[in-house]
Amino acid sequence: MGYDAALADYEKFDFEDGPWTRTVYRRGTGPAVIIIHEIPGLHPLVVAFADRVAAAGMTVFLPSLFGTPGKPVSRNYALGSMLSALCIHREFHVWRAGTSSPIVEWLRSLARKAHAECGGKGVGAVGMCFTGGYALAMMTEPAVVAPVLSQPSMPIAAGSAKRAAGFDATPEEVACARARMAAEDLSMIGLRFKSDKLVPDARFANYKQTFGDRFEAIELEDEDAAPAEIPPHSVLTLHLRNDGPSKAAERRVIQFFRERTGA
Repeated sequence: MGYDAALADYEKFDFEDGPWTRTVYRRGTGPAVIIIHEIPGLHPLVVAFADRVAAAGMTVFLPSLFGTPGKPVSRNYALGSMLSALCIHREFHVWRAGTSSPIVEWLRSLARKAHAECGGKGVGAVGMCFTGGYALAMMTEPAVVAPVLSQPSMPIAAGSAKRAAGFDATPEEVACARARMAAEDLSMIGLRFKSDKLVPDARFANYKQTFGDRFEAIELEDEDAAPAEIPPHSVLTLHLRNDGPSKAAERRVIQFFRERTGA
């Protein structure tokens, strides 16, 4: 069976907006949730998380931004996918704090489409790792009402205190999110393993300071992680256990999506 077998239960379509066209996979009924995959791509554990969101009464949209849809995670695949994404400067920004990646505009347009088609109170969005901060930047789109930031790893923090504390969103996008949270009684969730050097303490401290009690931080211990080839990092996928605190974190995220979207 080919890699597409992991996505056999999904409708597949191409979505074009501006200069970008990307393949999107869709499954379920009810209000929409956009699940933005991590490095190395739309791998089977991201799809499994999406399956559980769909089973909870929502329509999941899985855009494929890089990598091979359905291909399992491996160390070499992850490294190659990361290097490829780092080279696509016109779509992704990874070094600069205080800026968002251009592809976020395409994701906002996808959110508008998803809300128009699926209804509900609005759209949920979760980014993971490389895309972890995208759900925050997407909040300039009024349809997005339930942002989740799972192990938000950009900008790359190495060698810079500013980047360690930084967001991959512009000051204007952050200000818009804060204003909307106050005016519409919204909030967001951030998740990470406390030991994860890709998601520095300073970054989560900045989220907490910037958004106050509108930022629900879920921070896990190493022993909460499922065994994997890499150290604890991927909260909702690679390091998700079938029980315990990491599973409780996943249940909280799905409950958050249901509450905010009206599922």
